[in-house]
Amino acid sequence: MKLGKYGDVDVYRIQKMLVVRFNKPHRVISTCRVNGGLHDDLECIFNHQSCEPVGHSRKDLKTILSAPERYLQQLCERFELPEKTASLGTAANMNYAAIETQSFRDLKVTAICTGGVEGNAGRAGDPASVYENEDGFEPLDRIGKEPHGTINTILVINHELTSGAMVRAIVTATEAKTAVLQELAVSSRYSEGLATGTGTDQIAVACALTGGKPLTSAGKHAKLGELIGLAVSGAIRRTLALQNSLTPESQRSIIAHIRRFGATRESMTKAVAGRLQRETAEVFGRNFLSLDRDPMAVGAACSLVHARDKIAWGILPESCMKEIFVMFGAQLAAGISSRVDRYAVFAEKLSREKAGIDNHDFLEFMYASCALGYSEKWKD
Repeated sequence: MKLGKYGDVDVYRIQKMLVVRFNKPHRVISTCRVNGGLHDDLECIFNHQSCEPVGHSRKDLKTILSAPERYLQQLCERFELPEKTASLGTAANMNYAAIETQSFRDLKVTAICTGGVEGNAGRAGDPASVYENEDGFEPLDRIGKEPHGTINTILVINHELTSGAMVRAIVTATEAKTAVLQELAVSSRYSEGLATGTGTDQIAVACALTGGKPLTSAGKHAKLGELIGLAVSGAIRRTLALQNSLTPESQRSIIAHIRRFGATRESMTKAVAGRLQRETAEVFGRNFLSLDRDPMAVGAACSLVHARDKIAWGILPESCMKEIFVMFGAQLAAGISSRVDRYAVFAEKLSREKAGIDNHDFLEFMYASCALGYSEKWKD
């Protein structure tokens, strides 16, 4: 099925394959295992779903690592594609691909993205799972395998770029991707930080070889950089909404913002209910979402999380931690109970609670604030 024509390229979806065919010569830079790096002789780019996102072990998957050239050849033969191609692989559904075009005067940038972050979102600098040596990949943990979850980006530019500008386009596109994940507060699955991408993200950038004077800048000050940022962020937002139902609305949740510290719905329910009288605890257990997704509660919880991060990063002094936590914890209790007039009482009670930035102590303080507010929500 042809999805559209974008400048001098045609985009098709063929079964579990998304294909970008060049009608004129293009320069390509990519992270692909085969034909990766910088090339002026490729004829197309494709993005291929190689497996299901969870619990799917296919015999062919071993070939991707052990013999990537053979795997590419098999795919090209099967789908009648030229072997001079750059290929991206993923477990994301090609039906959820998102295409976004941004233009200014005669300059056009098209981003074609697929993405999933639920299992493999990570932060740059998180602990690695493998070490690559001459013999291959050595596991550094018990499993040594990454969960599925990849954001793949194909970027098509209708103007010729210098080699340096091609590299800079990757930087700008990556920054755009990370900005989306930050706005959505996506948690790393490997640390307590916010995600900056996944462990298996891939990208390919193609620019038309027009023969004219090439553009030299794809940074944020150049219009090209702006278009790249807008196109990539728009496409990634839409594909994550389709693939993972990940939207600003879905992230309006206390759990969504404290998951990276080890919280689950079950652990939060148990911890908050354990601080409530039996009848109130039963009501809370039956109405967990009314607290978890309440805008006032989420807003105050986000403030507490943000303050915790600022202390952990050294922006706020740890010597002020208790006062800061009590201030925002009292706001959280007031937001849940709708009793702003009780703020001083809440602050006094929370000043007796243990506070800390390590995961356990932080969550316990969060739960204490929630329970304090819920205990007074229905008092006359």
